[in-house]
Amino acid sequence: MIAKVWNKVWKFTGVDQTNIYFLDLDKKIIIDCGNRSDNNLAEQFLGKAVDFNQIQIVIFTHLHYDHIGCFDLFKNAKFYASSEEIEDFKARKTVVGNLKEEFLQKLDLKLKPIELIFEDLTISGLKIVKTPGHTRGSLCVWYPEEQILFSGDTLFGNKMFGRTDLPTSVPFELNKSIVKLVDYNFRILCPGHDY
Repeated sequence: MIAKVWNKVWKFTGVDQTNIYFLDLDKKIIIDCGNRSDNNLAEQFLGKAVDFNQIQIVIFTHLHYDHIGCFDLFKNAKFYASSEEIEDFKARKTVVGNLKEEFLQKLDLKLKPIELIFEDLTISGLKIVKTPGHTRGSLCVWYPEEQILFSGDTLFGNKMFGRTDLPTSVPFELNKSIVKLVDYNFRILCPGHDY
């Protein structure tokens, strides 16, 4: 359920194979928040690696229900997603599964856009990379110091790609995003799911 990926990086994997990553850098960072059904397990297992009250930043690769479900564990964090993703989420165009509107509204109030006008935006040494395809606002997070790519649902192991048949998918953009990721020459791939 929880494993150390590399120095300063831990991964919690939920029952549905959705991953939450914890990075213990100059700031304590979470990448994606897993499925709501894994809330208790995330608290139990990921809580062994970090005090959730110390998490300062949560970065969402995209805002589907299986990546936002445990956001409320991180009460002191600032939450970030791409502006396109936030726009689609607020309009309820994204896939939110059976999450209740009250839960979604709480997240609405906390989301702040990551401004991706410049591709060289960094947060605590992490580079944010726009990768539309799975959703129009999808992004990946590059950790250059350790050559780790957090790919959300853009790219999985075994050279599998994210679905592009969902309401906010942009299938014609996915190939460009994959080609862009080749330049990052990652040593470790940390996808949104362990498929």
